Amino acid sequence: MKAHETPPTPVTTQTLEDALKGWFAPWVQALDLRVESFEVGAVTLRLPQQAALSRIGGMVCGQALMSAADTAMVLAIVTQLGAQRPMTTVQLNTSFLKPLSNQDALITARVIRAGKSLLFGEIDIVAANEGKSVCRASTTYALL
Repeated sequence: MKAHETPPTPVTTQTLEDALKGWFAPWVQALDLRVESFEVGAVTLRLPQQAALSRIGGMVCGQALMSAADTAMVLAIVTQLGAQRPMTTVQLNTSFLKPLSNQDALITARVIRAGKSLLFGEIDIVAANEGKSVCRASTTYALL
């Protein structure tokens, strides 16, 4: 770090909660994601079950799960870097394993490899009540 640079503020749960409220578009904020836990390079968010995100039979729509996965990965990258940096999703490959119905989802995003300009990650979404995977995703992000 150069003498004129300020060291990054340590990442806290509040830092991540504030990011959810301030960095993302209003429709992403409407997902009502909550930080469950985090460590360097990983974060787990809770996506509360909501009628607005559900289809027939209380099944959570795939678009909501993909948005939650993408958002969780941004926060995992923040824990890896120690600060917010401009970044963009380059690739998000998603596999839906089974429907998620009438329960919250837990989204765990992990940075697998962090390079100078690209970061690679994996995301597992599990049914909160059952603990079984319902969706898996792999991602690539570019630091801008």
